[in-house]
Amino acid sequence: MKKLVIALALATATTLAACAPQVESVSAVQAEQREPVTILVSIDGFHPDYLDRGITPTLSALADGGVRAAMRPSFPTKTFPNHWTLVTGLVPDKHGITANRMEDQGKPEEPFTMATVDPYWWNQAKPVWVEAEEAGIRSAAMFWPGSAVPWGGTAVRYGPVTDGILPSDWQQFSMQVSNTQRVNSVLDWLRRPADIRPEFLTLYFDTVDSAGHDGGPESEEVNEALRDVDAHIAMLVEGLEEFGQPANLVIVSDHGMAATSSERVIALDEVVDSSLYRLIEAGAYATFEPAEGKSREFREAILAKHDHMTCWAKQDIPARYEYGTHDRIPPYFCLPETGWTISRSRSSGSWTGGNHGYDPFAPEMQAIFIASGPAFRSGATTPVFQNTAVAPLLRHLIGLPGASRTTLDSNLLDALSTSD
Repeated sequence: MKKLVIALALATATTLAACAPQVESVSAVQAEQREPVTILVSIDGFHPDYLDRGITPTLSALADGGVRAAMRPSFPTKTFPNHWTLVTGLVPDKHGITANRMEDQGKPEEPFTMATVDPYWWNQAKPVWVEAEEAGIRSAAMFWPGSAVPWGGTAVRYGPVTDGILPSDWQQFSMQVSNTQRVNSVLDWLRRPADIRPEFLTLYFDTVDSAGHDGGPESEEVNEALRDVDAHIAMLVEGLEEFGQPANLVIVSDHGMAATSSERVIALDEVVDSSLYRLIEAGAYATFEPAEGKSREFREAILAKHDHMTCWAKQDIPARYEYGTHDRIPPYFCLPETGWTISRSRSSGSWTGGNHGYDPFAPEMQAIFIASGPAFRSGATTPVFQNTAVAPLLRHLIGLPGASRTTLDSNLLDALSTSD
């Protein structure tokens, strides 16, 4: 009888094992020899000095075990222009995303905002994920400015754009999607079978930037956001290790953050008659269109000497900014000293906070660069480099046709492992 019970138990166990594909698939995932994937991570508004606060152990470990650098953003040091530079390798004056808010004569009734996904605005430069898809390399975007745009397509009044290229997998940005959900989405994509698994992925965190705007770069709000993002980078790293997925992590930011306050405000109504112009943008810089029939009067007023602010006609913006030739840049541009705010008028209350958009050569505007994985050296620190160098690095890492070490910035070439 005892032998019969044992035999039945063994038979039952065998049957249950045969009916448990989930267990087998987990074992298969762990046993599979996987090729490295490339994951581009943006921590919006992360200044390189944040890494030295002692509250980001995961990011610090990745930097110590890989490559660390401060990166110079492109001008203007705003989110959308620099995120598009990071994935195209072109400065905003060349790729067409020249500001977070833009106007274009071809779309006079539809100004560009950070919610715009009409390909018309984005089609002047091809992002890395489109190059990857065209080369048969599957990509996935867990948020990235421009990643929800059917690149190369033409918007229609009703219905979807059918002639554009998107990542194979992507999600439309929403602040309601938590950092945990963002990381889980990336890990879920990488748990897939090899034939539908992405080889190039993006991941975007906005919380450090939001905290910097609200409280300023030295605030406890920023420290809280840093701890949270670091914990989610740890979640990503641990998830990759769990199912044996090697990865080249390229962790960047788009800009840094400067402290601002109500004590450092340039009120435009104290500088120039508001009837002479139409204001396009204000804040860390200001752009203007002269009022009809007021061009000469406005030019004389705005180009006069001002305290804490320098103004130019767009064609006279200093060459070091590589900015001023694109049609979407308004005719006049004013740049304040770093940390000063240009506003229509002076508010009565007092406030403090943070902002970006200033001179890309200002130390406060520097961005972070961390690279870790089998393609990179360990414990390397490189000099400051321009963020246009990131896209050629990504093309090399994912093996795009024509990409090679010879296309890389010398600082990033030195950062690669000798076996890469």
